Amino acid sequence: MGLLNGKIALVTGAGSGIGRETALLLASEGATVILTGRRLEPLREVAALIEKKKKGKAFVRALDIESRSEIFESIKWVKDGVGPVDILVNNAGSASKVLNARFISEEEWNSTINVNLTAVFNLTQAVLPDMIARNEGTIITVSSLAVVNPNLLGGVAYGAAKAGVKNFMSFLHNTYRNQGIRATTILPGETDTPIMDNRARPPLKEERAVMMDPHEVARAIALCASLGKSAVIPELHICPVHMRDTSADIEMARWVGAPADTPDMPSKK
Repeated sequence: MGLLNGKIALVTGAGSGIGRETALLLASEGATVILTGRRLEPLREVAALIEKKKKGKAFVRALDIESRSEIFESIKWVKDGVGPVDILVNNAGSASKVLNARFISEEEWNSTINVNLTAVFNLTQAVLPDMIARNEGTIITVSSLAVVNPNLLGGVAYGAAKAGVKNFMSFLHNTYRNQGIRATTILPGETDTPIMDNRARPPLKEERAVMMDPHEVARAIALCASLGKSAVIPELHICPVHMRDTSADIEMARWVGAPADTPDMPSKK
């Protein structure tokens, strides 16, 4: 018998990386998984794996998590067609292209905050009433160790959003735990996911080899989701065993988006 038999889990960003691995693990424990993301094709591939290899049940829903109306429509769609969400995994995230506070535009700042923080608020607000009514529910959000050590690797907007979401999850834990709501923040270090391709300096193959595998982060998420309802892990840090030298990455990130006439750019000296 699976630890999550009868549970309905919604995973954002479920088409690749940590979200994909999380969906597979939750399904293997018996959960019915709702796979959401911008692109349907990767979601359908994950759903096929769940249904054929895991003998599980999965549903697919395209979702733009920057749209509050789409979020509420999607949660209603799940409730009406499958049932109320028992486990929400806020995994989807994105980093800005411009990483330095000196050069990032307000538009790029706002988009990064919307994806990594505001969407988590909207999704939580959409599922919370049913969870409170049942006196039971689990909300897990993937933050980042950029909260602990903010720098140019993730960038100013990403770090601020991930810190904000950690604070928001702590608020949920402190406010709703006595109503049966479990709120967990996962803070991973560098993980070999597609988001690495968007770095100012995409890591080399040998550098990715010392990062965490997305499956390991997913295992941490599955652990928090599958605990008995008397226990909660409010916060979990998970990081690579080996710490790599990121000085070259940080220096390159410093100048992304800088105007050509920036006087202190290294090329101008």
